[in-house]
Amino acid sequence: MVGARPRPVDGGGGPTAGVAGRAGPWFTVVAVNDSAAPIGIVTVTYSPGEYLTRFLDSVPGATDRGAVVVMADNGSTDGAPEAAEAKYSFAELLHTGGNIGYGAGMDRGIDTLRARRAAGEIDDEFVVIVNPDVVFHPGAVDELIAAAERHPRAGAVGPLIHEVDGSVYPSARAVPTLVSGIGHALLGKVWKDNPFSRRYRDDADMTRERTSGWLSGSCQLLRWDAFDAIGGFDERYFMYMEDMDLGDRLARSGRENIFTPAAEITHAQGHSASAHPEITVPAHHESAYRFQADRLDARWQAPVRWVLWAGLKVRCAVALWSAQRALRTGQAERN
Repeated sequence: MVGARPRPVDGGGGPTAGVAGRAGPWFTVVAVNDSAAPIGIVTVTYSPGEYLTRFLDSVPGATDRGAVVVMADNGSTDGAPEAAEAKYSFAELLHTGGNIGYGAGMDRGIDTLRARRAAGEIDDEFVVIVNPDVVFHPGAVDELIAAAERHPRAGAVGPLIHEVDGSVYPSARAVPTLVSGIGHALLGKVWKDNPFSRRYRDDADMTRERTSGWLSGSCQLLRWDAFDAIGGFDERYFMYMEDMDLGDRLARSGRENIFTPAAEITHAQGHSASAHPEITVPAHHESAYRFQADRLDARWQAPVRWVLWAGLKVRCAVALWSAQRALRTGQAERN
C-alpha cells in the first residue's frame, strides 16, 4: 500500500478518492501524494442501473492512490451514467456514439485517459478495466498493482472473482485448442466435469498466485506498454472472448497473465445477458469462430474453418432455441 487512504472531500456528491475539482466537462486531478498518481479505471456501460452505483461506491476503498473512472457509455437509456457523473467527482462520462461493443468501448475509454497519462495526472504504468456490475473488495486495486510489481513480465493481472451466491468463478483459464474447445462446447452442458471442460477452465487451484492462459475481462489490471504493444482489444469482437483473445495475444508477445487471489471482487455477471439471448447467443458463437479461425489461418486449414463454421451455426441455433424456451418458461411461471 502507498500512503494513507485519502479522506473524502465533502461537497462532491459522493466519495472522491483523492480527486477534486472540475474544469468544464473534465476533472482537475489531484494526486493523493507525490509518490503515487491516481489509477485510471475504465468501465463500459450500457444501461447499468443500480449496479453502477454499487461499483462506484466500492472504488475509494479499493486503492490508496485515488482514482479516475471513465464510463465509456455504449448508448444507455436508463440515465444511470449521467446520474453517476453528477454524483461522483472522480467519475466522468464518455459517449462512444452507440453500442460499439465491449472491446471497442474499452479502447475508447483508455484512449480518453492517454492525455492525462502523458501529463502525469494518472499512473503511467497501470490502468484498470472493469465491468460496471463489479464491486471491489477493500484494497483490491492495490493488491493487483502489488502482484504486477512482483511479476515484471505481467501484461495483465486478474483478481479472485466471487459470484453473488458466494461461489468462486473460474476466472483464470487455459487458452482452448480446437479440440478442447469443441469438446467443451459439445459436452459442457451435459457432462460438467468432462476432461475438455476441465482443461479449458483450468480452475483446479484458485488459492495461489499463478500464471494463466487468459483472465476474465470483468476486471483486469493492465500494463499500459503491454496493452499498447499488441494494439489493445481486437474490436472485431462485439462481445465474448475479447478477453481470451487479449490474454492470448499478450502471452504470444512474451507477457504473462497473472491470477492473484490476494485481490478480490464480486461480480453480478449475466444479469442482462440472459434476458437477450437473441443478441448474446449469436455473438458468443461468432466470437468462438473468430478466435479459432484467426489461429487456423493457413490456406490448407480452410476445410477445418468451414467445418468449424458449420458446426457452430448448428450449435448456435440449438442454443438459441433452448435459451428462448427457458426465457418463455420463466416468464410464464412469473405470470
